[in-house]
Formats: sequence, C-alpha cells, structure tokens
Amino acid sequence: MPETRAIRPRCIAWLASFGLTLALCACVTVTPPGSHQPVKADFKAAARINTELGLTYASQRRFDVAEGKLKKAIEQDDSIAQAHSGLGYVYWQRGDNDNAESEFRRAIDLDGADPDIRNNYGVFLCDRHKYDEGDRNFMLALKDHDYTTPAKAWNNAGVCARQAGDRERAETDYRRALQIDPNYYPALSEMAFFNFQQQNYLGARAFIDRYQKAGPETPALLLLGYKTEQALGNDVAAQQYSIKLIRNYPDSDEAAQLLKLRASAP
Repeated sequence: MPETRAIRPRCIAWLASFGLTLALCACVTVTPPGSHQPVKADFKAAARINTELGLTYASQRRFDVAEGKLKKAIEQDDSIAQAHSGLGYVYWQRGDNDNAESEFRRAIDLDGADPDIRNNYGVFLCDRHKYDEGDRNFMLALKDHDYTTPAKAWNNAGVCARQAGDRERAETDYRRALQIDPNYYPALSEMAFFNFQQQNYLGARAFIDRYQKAGPETPALLLLGYKTEQALGNDVAAQQYSIKLIRNYPDSDEAAQLLKLRASAP
C-alpha cells in the first residue's frame, strides 16, 4: 500500500495484514515423567511462533524486538516465507533497502503464490519508484481468488499509479477497492484527497464524511476537512475541523499548517 501530494507529502501506508495463520503450540525440550530421555525440540513449530511474534512486534513498530524474533525464526526454519517477508519490512522501515530487497525476494522464491507477500513486496517496490514492477505484484496478488483482502491490493495499486503520475488509473483502482469494500477507509481517504486536488469539493466532502464513519480520526483528514469546507464557504464546519485538529493534535505538522493558513487568511 508511495505517495506524494500537493496537500501534504505522505508515505504509502503499509496496510499490512501478513496473512499468516500460525498454531500457537510448539514442542519444546521436556522430560516426561518417569523418563530420562528428553523430547526433541520441534524447531519448525518454534519458528512459526517466533514468526508470529516477530510480525506482531513489526506491526507495533517495535522493530528491534521484531528483528530478533524473525531472525530466530529463520535460523530455526529458513523455509517460512512470511518470516522473510516480515524481516524485509523491518529492514525497509529502517532504510536498509538492500537487505529488504533480499528478504522480500527470498520470500517470493519460497512462496510466490502468497498474495499477502506479493502485496507487501509491491508496496516496497512502489516506494522505491519501481512502479511497473510494483503494479505487477499487486496484480499477481489479485489473481488469487481466495485472497481475503483484495481491496487492500487495489488501493495500493492506486497509490502506486498516482505516484507514477497516472491519476486516471489511480482513481479507477481506488473505486475498485471501494466496490469490494465500501468501508475500506484507506481508499476513502485517497478518494477524498483526489477529489480535493481535482477541485471537486463536494466530492471531497462526501468521501470525508464516509471516511469519518469508517476510519480512525487523523490530523491529515481533519486538515483536509478544514480546507474543503473553507473552499465551499462553510465557515462553521471549517471552524469545527479547526477546533478538533488543534485540540486533539496540537503538536502535529497539520496543526502547524492550519495555524499558518489561518494567519495568512484575509
């Protein structure tokens, strides 16, 4: 799920649902009652648990712990594709793109049919400005009819297309995401920004309203709401967005932008 906006530069969201189902059970080395022979540790089961823990820590942005768990999982069982994909994400978030690329490619080699791995790799590639290759991976993910989160891949494809400068394709992909899941809030956010940039302020307002019913409040959407209502001449609604932004996110970049906008207003 790479972005550059005239309103505010934003990085592509990692919208990661790693898609890994792991059994929370593993054999460890124990000595049964009355026995002097320990049971051999099940390293593959332990690797799966370490993978799950690593992905959980990565989703919490606890990258130091995540890296340790994922590396341990790979040491125990190098064949778990999701462990490599997760480690690739950790490296990427730290700016180590070479190692990230290596881990993502290892994950693809192990299980190139996994749509989550394809989607995640596509996000990484688009962030690296490899738009065509990124889009190819999104489309490969969407070929899997059992893929449980196709709206995510369509939205990420739209973000990638917009970064590549293809706004028409971007809008088409966002709408495909919303056809699958009308409440998929990342796509609602994208469509709100898209309509604002097209000076379709009523359209932007409509998508902001839909987003507010489906997604978490963010300073970026509050600022966009303020700008949209200002453009529509609705000072009361604009003031409501302004109050929320300053009150709830006083230290955000968006709050600083809002204060500059208000200071420069006639």
